Amino acid sequence: MAGTERQNSRMDAGKGAAASAQPPRKPLQVMHISKREEQDQLRKQAEEARAAADAAAERAAQLEQAALAAEGGQSLAASPPAPPRVPQTSSIPSRDPDNDDLAGMTMADLLGPSDTGRRQSNAPPETTAAASRSVDDFDFDEDAFLAALDANEPVGTTGEVVTGTVIGMESDGVYVDIGGKAPGFMPKSECGLGVITNLKERFPKGLEVEVLVTREQNADGMVTISCRALALRKSWDKVKQLAKEGKVVQVKITGFNRGGVTCDLEGLRGFIPRSQLQEGENHEALVGKTLGVAFLEVNSETRKLVLSEKRAATAARFSELEVGQLVEGQVASIKPYGLFIDLGGVSGLLHQSVITGGSLRSMREVFGQGDTVKALITELDPGRGRIGLNTALLEGQPGELLVDKDTVMAEATDRANRARNVLRQQEQSAG
Repeated sequence: MAGTERQNSRMDAGKGAAASAQPPRKPLQVMHISKREEQDQLRKQAEEARAAADAAAERAAQLEQAALAAEGGQSLAASPPAPPRVPQTSSIPSRDPDNDDLAGMTMADLLGPSDTGRRQSNAPPETTAAASRSVDDFDFDEDAFLAALDANEPVGTTGEVVTGTVIGMESDGVYVDIGGKAPGFMPKSECGLGVITNLKERFPKGLEVEVLVTREQNADGMVTISCRALALRKSWDKVKQLAKEGKVVQVKITGFNRGGVTCDLEGLRGFIPRSQLQEGENHEALVGKTLGVAFLEVNSETRKLVLSEKRAATAARFSELEVGQLVEGQVASIKPYGLFIDLGGVSGLLHQSVITGGSLRSMREVFGQGDTVKALITELDPGRGRIGLNTALLEGQPGELLVDKDTVMAEATDRANRARNVLRQQEQSAG
C-alpha cells in the first residue's frame, strides 16, 4: 500500500512538470470585418464607375460630332470634354461604423444619375435647335390645308335632302354619288313607294335623283339614303296643305275591315270609318270604287290619316261659297246666341248681334223656326266648317227688318251689291 501511494505521487509530480513546461494557450481570435472598410471599398468602386461613364460619354459625343461633320460637309467644333470627376475622399469625414447614414444605401444610390441624362446634356447644339423648331419655321399652305379639310368633311346628315347621280347597283340596292368620299347606298326597299320590280329600268346609270339621308356615314364614309322616305315626307306635306285648305280629294278604295274601308292617297294609307260613309251598311262593295272625301285627322308623327265621305259633301258645298255672297236658307234652329240657317248640306250662323241694326228684344220678332232667310256671308272657315251670316247689312236704315222684313228680303239682291262695297271698305280699313 505504501508503495502504491509513492508510485501515484511520482505520476502526479510528472504531470505537473509537463504542464509547467508547455506555454499557455491564447483564446481563439474571432474574424471581424469592419463596416468602414466595406464602405470605403464601395465608394472606390463608385468613383471608378463614374470615371468610366464620363470617358464613355465624352467618346460618344466626339463620334456624334464627327458623324455630323461628315454628313454636312463641314467640320463642327467639338464640345469641350467634360472635366473628369476628382475623387473627394479626403473631404469625406470619418464615420462611425456603428452609426453610419450610408448603411441603408444601395449601389444605384452610390452610382448617381444614369448615363442617359449625361448624354442628353452633352448633345450637340444643332440637335437641340432642330428639336425646338416651331410650326412657323416650316412651309405651310393654308389654302391646301383648307382644301384638305373640305375634301374630308362629312357629307349628309340625318334628315338632309341631297341630290346625287346613280353610279351603280347591286341586287339589294343602288349606289348614288352624293359628293362624299364614298357613295351613298339606297336599299331596294327604300327606292320608292310601292313595289319596284326592275331596278335597272327605274334607276339607270347617270340618272340624277333627289334623296333623303336616313343614316349618317359609317367608318367607310358611306351614308344610307332613301327615295321612299323623301316621297313620304313630301306626301305628308301635301296632304297637310290640302287638309288646311279644306279640299275634297278623290281616293280609290283598296280594302275594308269591320270598322271601315282603306284607301290610297299620295302614296299614303288612309282610313274611312263606316260612320263617315254614305253607304256604310254595305261598305264591302266599295272596294275598287273612287270616292270624294274630306280630311278628319292628319298626323304624320303617328302616321294617322282619317278621311270622311260625308264631310266631303260639306266641303264641296264650301267650295261653292265665298265671302260677300248672298245665300238663301231656312231657319233650322234657334239658339240663345243666334239662328242656324240650313244652306243645303251646310249650316251658317246668323248671330243675334248682326240680325238687325235696331234694338232687338227677341230674335223671334224677325225670324221664326222654318222661315226663309236671305243673308250675306261675312265669314268662311272651311277647315272648321263655319259660316258667318249677316242680315243687318241688307237694311237701308237700322232696324228696318223689324218694321218691313218682307221688303228687305225682296230687295236683298240689289241691296247685297251695296253691302259688298261696305264689306270691302271694312276689310281695307282693317288691313
